[in-house]
Amino acid sequence: MTLANIWFFLVALLLTVYVILDGFDLGVGVLYPFVARTEGEKRVARASIGPIWDGNEVWLISGAGAIFAAFPMVYAMTFSGFYLAIMLVLFGLILRAVSLEFRHKDEGWKRVWDGAFFLGSLVPSMLVGCALGNVIRGVPMDLRGDYTGTFLQLLNPYSLLVGVTGLFLIVTHGAAWLAVKSEGELHVRALRCRKITFWVFAVLAVATSAATILTVSRASDNVFGRPLGWFFLAVLAVALLYTIWQMTKVGGELKSFLGSAVIIIGLAGIAAVGNFPEIVPARGTPPETSLTIARTASGHLTLLVMLIVALIGCPIVLAYTALVYRTFRGKTKAADAEY
Repeated sequence: MTLANIWFFLVALLLTVYVILDGFDLGVGVLYPFVARTEGEKRVARASIGPIWDGNEVWLISGAGAIFAAFPMVYAMTFSGFYLAIMLVLFGLILRAVSLEFRHKDEGWKRVWDGAFFLGSLVPSMLVGCALGNVIRGVPMDLRGDYTGTFLQLLNPYSLLVGVTGLFLIVTHGAAWLAVKSEGELHVRALRCRKITFWVFAVLAVATSAATILTVSRASDNVFGRPLGWFFLAVLAVALLYTIWQMTKVGGELKSFLGSAVIIIGLAGIAAVGNFPEIVPARGTPPETSLTIARTASGHLTLLVMLIVALIGCPIVLAYTALVYRTFRGKTKAADAEY
């Protein structure tokens, strides 16, 4: 296992942690207009993520920074070729942040901020999945590693299917979190939404798997042909069964939430194994234009220093994150909106 290979999986891990942590924040935002009906319920929904959403976004910054330092060619291609999509994601995240900060201070525009909260959560939830779909499917590139397609080519049927599947997984994750944090009617609606969105996700996941086997055989062959691929398939299967079991139990809200988190881990692991050793495969252009680990990795010293820094810094961030979640554990009350 080379340093470049280690960093391939570390980058995948950083982005997976981001989806797990900020994913339920985004899911709550997408559900917000549908489950929170009274002013008190809206306060609870916002306050359930109020103290933690900005800290969760740190993992996205860490993942992007790791790509920039470890695989600069990948960073250059994705952040230029996917420029408009990335700007839309950032616009959504900024819109969500502004809406959360202003909603409880500006009563006159509360409907506008409610809509901004929903839209700022929906756009990133959908586009992140679309980006993953393109990374799995492959994109056209030249020998310099520059993207040669258009923005509309990124919105192909396969990537849109992955995007919708990811959206419903994120919404399920958000509903599970809201069920953990809420009480009363809001709690009941969150449980109902969690069940509905989970089964929609399950159907879409089957459709996405079939589409991957039929149209991206390279990825499916890698998964089925490697022990690590079978390991993540087993993790995914156990997590799905465990989540279904917990959804049928009274008081299984937290375990159901943890189950959806493990589902995300299983799917991310399958995607990583399916692409390895390519980070961004080429599609419609010669195979040598693919951005592989060996072709795009930084020098040995850079990767070594980064690994040392990560081994020191990541435990600190994890400890701080655990402390924050412990501090704000328990049910959220309407009065907590003034975080």
